[in-house]
Amino acid sequence: MTDVLISGGGVAGSALAWWLRRHGLRPTVVERAPAPRDGGYKVDVRGAALTVLDRMGLTGQVRAHDTGMRLARFLDGRGRQLATMDAALFGGRSDDDVEIMRGDLTRILRAAAGDVEHRFDDSVTALRADADGVDVTFARGPRRRFDLVIGADGLHSTVRRLAFGPASRHLRPLGHHIAICTVPAGFGEERVELLHPAPGRSVGVYRTAGAPDARALFLFHSPGDAGDHGDPGDRGDVAAQRALLGRAFAGAGWRVPELLAALPDAPDLYLDEMSQVRMASWSAGRVGLVGDAAYAASPASGQGTSLGLVGAYVLAAALAEAGGNPAAGFAAYERRMRPFVAANQALAERNLKGMVLGSAGQIRFQTLMLRLLPRLPGRERMISRVAEPIRRAATAITLPDLPTRAT
Repeated sequence: MTDVLISGGGVAGSALAWWLRRHGLRPTVVERAPAPRDGGYKVDVRGAALTVLDRMGLTGQVRAHDTGMRLARFLDGRGRQLATMDAALFGGRSDDDVEIMRGDLTRILRAAAGDVEHRFDDSVTALRADADGVDVTFARGPRRRFDLVIGADGLHSTVRRLAFGPASRHLRPLGHHIAICTVPAGFGEERVELLHPAPGRSVGVYRTAGAPDARALFLFHSPGDAGDHGDPGDRGDVAAQRALLGRAFAGAGWRVPELLAALPDAPDLYLDEMSQVRMASWSAGRVGLVGDAAYAASPASGQGTSLGLVGAYVLAAALAEAGGNPAAGFAAYERRMRPFVAANQALAERNLKGMVLGSAGQIRFQTLMLRLLPRLPGRERMISRVAEPIRRAATAITLPDLPTRAT
């Protein structure tokens, strides 16, 4: 039986473990976090990714955890309502698309994988590959040998760095930073997105159905003094992150000063430069990459989760079909996935233009159009044109339909 190490227990890694096991391979998941992480932010599942969930038999469970968001409210600096928008339209969702908290989706995938070995509070520190396998050194556990190693460890992938070189070779910054954290429920309204746009920056707060707390999201143009947040050490400096947010949102209106004051109590502050991963190849010998580690599209695309689910499905099918020839399996995976990845990465820059506006005049025009939209002739056609690029990208792949066998 083929032994496969998956570095990273998020959406892509958990889905890959499920599919590898289904195809008769033996996955082991190593995760840096000391325990399963059930927090995070809301994510969308669309198009081909919904088909993957159907084939896993998990669609019902995922839909049962839908966020239930119903409305987006745009607010000025004094908290006055500028415009409203249906939450599904705001998120670019249509048809059967699902919005779910990332932690809920990961928990469902992990539970479905069954008795797959998980090693928490550990990480890969060295890889030594030869023609027959890969010797893996861990931060805590004993060295082990695997037939294959797959990096599903995110934008700042350790496996990618060890096998393909430094992040600077592969990360393409998009000129913006993003920060997300948990804040007290009182900052939000249940099932409502509260959004305060300002030139060069935007703040949003939302609380999903029944949630005991809210999530705050900060988007802003990357400042010249932001530093290199591609470096894991910088990303771990919470004090520096808070200081960066304080500078970026100095003088902001609405409840932004209160949100910034709440940051020291946030247990899960995440701040990073919004970037995409662009690589000439997603494999090197017996080491491969999936999800954000290989082709992060950035949160601006709205497609990172779907790319991870589809990539896991396609990679597992390709490796299974290739039998004992990983080079052939990785090559087939790339041939099928690359057009899909390109289509979804292209969404990011397009979406960013509407997420962070550059001037007060652009904000006034955007909110005016939102107020007029319900009364405009041809409203449905306009909405369809807005959603069409997302729908087209989300379905830009034909999934392989291979027989599987349970293990």
